[in-house]
Amino acid sequence: MRKTLAILACKLGRFAGKLVGRGSSLPGRLALKLCPDILARVTLPPRIIAVTGSNGKTSTVEMIAAILRAGGQNVIYNEEGSNQIEGVATLILTHATLGGRVRADVLLLESDERYARHTFRFFHPTEFVVTNLYRDQLTRNGHPEWVYDAIVPAIHPETELILNGDDPLSSCFARGHEKVIWFGLDRCAISGDTPSGMYRDGAYCPLCHSPMTYDYVHYNHIGAYRCTNPRCGHRKPATDYTVTAVDLEEGTLTLDGDVQVGLAFRSIYNIYNILAAYAACRRAGVPSETCAAVLGNYLLKNGRMQTFRLGDHHGTLLTSKHENSIAYDTNLRYIAGQKAPCRVLVVVDAVSRKYFTSETSWLWDIDFDRLDVPQVREIVLSGRYCNDLAERFSFTGLKTWRVQPDIAAAAAEWRAAGDEDVYVVTCFSDRDKVLAHVEKEA
Repeated sequence: MRKTLAILACKLGRFAGKLVGRGSSLPGRLALKLCPDILARVTLPPRIIAVTGSNGKTSTVEMIAAILRAGGQNVIYNEEGSNQIEGVATLILTHATLGGRVRADVLLLESDERYARHTFRFFHPTEFVVTNLYRDQLTRNGHPEWVYDAIVPAIHPETELILNGDDPLSSCFARGHEKVIWFGLDRCAISGDTPSGMYRDGAYCPLCHSPMTYDYVHYNHIGAYRCTNPRCGHRKPATDYTVTAVDLEEGTLTLDGDVQVGLAFRSIYNIYNILAAYAACRRAGVPSETCAAVLGNYLLKNGRMQTFRLGDHHGTLLTSKHENSIAYDTNLRYIAGQKAPCRVLVVVDAVSRKYFTSETSWLWDIDFDRLDVPQVREIVLSGRYCNDLAERFSFTGLKTWRVQPDIAAAAAEWRAAGDEDVYVVTCFSDRDKVLAHVEKEA
């Protein structure tokens, strides 16, 4: 009786929430109060794929859903991004019959890395993808190794782990686990010889804390790492699903030596998301041709990259996750890789949309010197925290930056002059504050 009541309450709450444009987690919270073990009482689909990590969860889940659906499978997933247990409960119970059977072939879940242990207390994924683990939202998450420890209780012995073999920390989940699939990149045109970025989280082995060395690096500390302690042996593993070639200029990548995929967004960051989605879908039985066809034509729905017009300027909005320096670094790397003259607007008007903080020390972890390239003609710093940005920029080698606190004024100044490409680097919280002052691409 409690099970049926909880499912009914969730369905009614979800219906009411949709009418007012809200309600992706509240109905699940209500259901869990009525029946705390409701997620153990429902009959779930035979395949449950979970995705977690510091960056790339939403993009990876979107691509997995698109591929599986193209392969003819009925997939349900938390499209609205509610990735804690309440949002997961809303998703599951909304798609369940009153008897508790979830009508789908695949349950696909984006899971908050800190709360995965709560979500998967009552059931476990058949496949669990970990995209990466690195510095992310210090005020919420502390150190990446703390987040690692928070995920460990969510891993069930019967779950197949799909891990980023190029990440020295998240690869540690394989310790003592029998079912592990690896994805990663071979050395390719975008690889470097040494770690980059303002800090070196990959300088020491996460297992024995001895110094680590690298055969090659793709970005920051992600690459072919090796612990220098011969008794430890922690190193990049041989990968099961591999990017074997990348051409960012042409916008192509090669998977496993012969699968060609076009890149709508030519960023190393997107390549790892594509690879994680490819690995998960291949494990789910989708042919490589289907995966490649979907990935080559897929445009992300989450608005991480949007184009616009600003007077005579062609503009590109690159949305970064605030308090996540690697997300910023990959977008700055994308801008630095462009050939045409451009201007760059960096906006920090809010630190978070979920909680209040004015803590901006994470700005010092971003490698803004990446913008020290000839094609970047001007950099404008805007938003409430423009002075924090200015202090950070005063310690760079950049000479082309200035401060304009008002976002609307910054847009108006550029609209009135010039026709160079414009790039905006900001976060999800501030995205609409920029889009309100530009025109949609025709």
